[in-house]
Amino acid sequence: MIRYSCDMCGRSLVPEEDDRYVVKIEVYAACDSMDDDCEDEEFINDFEEDDDDENDDAIDNLDPDEIESLEYKTFRYDLCCKCHSRYLQNPLSINSIRRGRFSEN
Repeated sequence: MIRYSCDMCGRSLVPEEDDRYVVKIEVYAACDSMDDDCEDEEFINDFEEDDDDENDDAIDNLDPDEIESLEYKTFRYDLCCKCHSRYLQNPLSINSIRRGRFSEN
């Protein structure tokens, strides 16, 4: 029997009794910043003049799986009904980050 628990609150989820929600997140590099129609020639020239040998050596020493893991990552989470509602209201937890934790003086 497969056992599930909410990845936010840790509550056990019984498949026959509880609603379970799955959140899948994909993270990958946006490659649109170096398009061919880039108008900033100075940036391109600076980029080409960088120490390419040092960067090439670092990449050559990486395992192909490591290179892929730097560029693409997936996450999967199981959520209970309550945490699912909370997640949909603030998926990136932006409100809690900006709020800060200050004492009332």
